[in-house]
Amino acid sequence: MPQEQYAHRSTMQTSEGPQVYKVGIYGWRKRCLYFFVLLLMILILVNLAMTIWILKVMNFTIVSSGGYPKSCAWSRLVSGCLPPSHVHALVVSFQGNPLYFQSARNVTVNILNEKTKVLTRLVTGPQAVEAHSQKFEVKTLSGKLLFSADDNEVVVGAERLRVLGAEGTVFPKSIETPNVRADPFKELRLESPTRALVMEAPKGIEINAEAGSLKATCRTELKLESKDGEITLNSAKIKLPNLPQGSSSSAGSRQKIYELCVCPNGRLFLSQAGSSSTCQINTSVCL
Repeated sequence: MPQEQYAHRSTMQTSEGPQVYKVGIYGWRKRCLYFFVLLLMILILVNLAMTIWILKVMNFTIVSSGGYPKSCAWSRLVSGCLPPSHVHALVVSFQGNPLYFQSARNVTVNILNEKTKVLTRLVTGPQAVEAHSQKFEVKTLSGKLLFSADDNEVVVGAERLRVLGAEGTVFPKSIETPNVRADPFKELRLESPTRALVMEAPKGIEINAEAGSLKATCRTELKLESKDGEITLNSAKIKLPNLPQGSSSSAGSRQKIYELCVCPNGRLFLSQAGSSSTCQINTSVCL
């Protein structure tokens, strides 16, 4: 019986021919494979494009490793690097965007030498902005000096220094300037409330009021002194309304013509004019 079955199977195979089994993936499995391969190629292209964009934005070149320190992770760019870093450029903003520094207390920028000694320091705090350096300068884009300050002097390079405060400018000691001028249609006042006001110049002092009056007042003494030259009062009218008058003699006339007299101590007084000088009889004013 087994021999008959074997013979029957052999005869069936020989009559129908050898069966061929196909090797591979067909049908929906083949379509899924192609879909995943295409998706993988798209992801590779997107990843490559993102890498090139990041390298371009962060300014990576052959010489420089970009505008961000190597020790900083991308998540720390907002809060800053926790450990100290030594890099060429610490933080660089994106092109066309502003750069913000935010801190709960202050922001300090130090410039050190090779011995780690602080040469220049800039501190921006909640109360003030402090700059510590040997010299502080402010210049225009063209390089013109606008302001400079060091241990010896403070230089203002602008053509005009304007003080907008209602109380003006207070100078505790002295000021040296070739010209003091007020704005048009504004008055100029040089005032010393509690001390003396002294103006000195090696070649002369010119006080000029082209469109107004000139007034000089003081509480005790007003002194005009010229050691090697002269004092000239050039005006159509010179009035001294509060000069004292000397006592007139009984034989003198009652005419309203007076003589200007000068005491040995420099005091001026008026005396009624006569045929000759009457200053000698009024010497009591000079006492």
